[in-house]
Amino acid sequence: MTPTLAEITTTARVVALPMNTPFRGVDVREALLFEGPQGWAEFSPFTEYADAEASTWLAAAIDFAYAEQPAPLRDRIPVNATVPAVDAARVPEVLARFDGCRTAKVKVAERGQSAADDIARVRAVREIMGPEGRIRIDANGGWNVDEAERVIHALAELDLEYAEQPCATVDELAELRYRVKHTGILIAADESIRKAADPLAVAQAKAADLIVIKAQPLGGARRALRIVAETGLPAVVSSALDTAVGLSQGAALAASLPELDFDCGLGTASLFADDVAEARPVGGSVSAARVIPYAAALARLEAPADRRDWWLARLERCFALLCD
Repeated sequence: MTPTLAEITTTARVVALPMNTPFRGVDVREALLFEGPQGWAEFSPFTEYADAEASTWLAAAIDFAYAEQPAPLRDRIPVNATVPAVDAARVPEVLARFDGCRTAKVKVAERGQSAADDIARVRAVREIMGPEGRIRIDANGGWNVDEAERVIHALAELDLEYAEQPCATVDELAELRYRVKHTGILIAADESIRKAADPLAVAQAKAADLIVIKAQPLGGARRALRIVAETGLPAVVSSALDTAVGLSQGAALAASLPELDFDCGLGTASLFADDVAEARPVGGSVSAARVIPYAAALARLEAPADRRDWWLARLERCFALLCD
């Protein structure tokens, strides 16, 4: 069933969620939520994204609200803690918000920070999580090959699980993977999957050991599952700093993966000071069930009128692109 624009806007609610700590420059996360026959869905491409890219996120939201999702294979999803690019002294405060998580993803390569800042942050995580904890880093393509190689070697003693998108291009990832293979540290591709014209290029170039997939940027669960199958690589399902509604779409995707070898990045509700529903991890996992936003939370977190108008205009433009 394909809805009309009027059907979407009838239930549309625009919310603004405050964050405990700024994350990649975001301190308030905005999202447009709407309800369809299958339940609530989220349209929340970052504000700087052009309409062509944002329209894929809308396709994912429409699919989640109006189409039956792939059958789940599990009812709970193990998740990682997410540590923003904070000072090492703040790491205990951040990790305390992620109940029972045995894995931590640490943001690195933040603009204005140094490799020493990154190493100190990762070391602080290791000290808290102990030798049995798993640590992965995410550079969001912020390093060149030489920079990435130096930092990965410096962090090798801290027993990294993998480095996510350490460099921006597929060719750089392939070169880096060759250079650090002897360390046993895996290379994961994120932006090279979700922002690529050809997401299969990563596998063809042997540029990654695993891929990170996100339901919204990839257009929904079915397309994400096809990419996983076609690359033949293990997959980690992650969030795009979603509200509880968007996280439930990610959890539904993770629940339908044939194999789930790594903890997923779906615990990011703990980064928010408030949310439209409860979605924080409990005992290191989250539910794969759909989320219904609380009416009181929708009212409490309602975005200002000018921001609602901005999102509705964006929705209309992106919907038109999908109909072309």
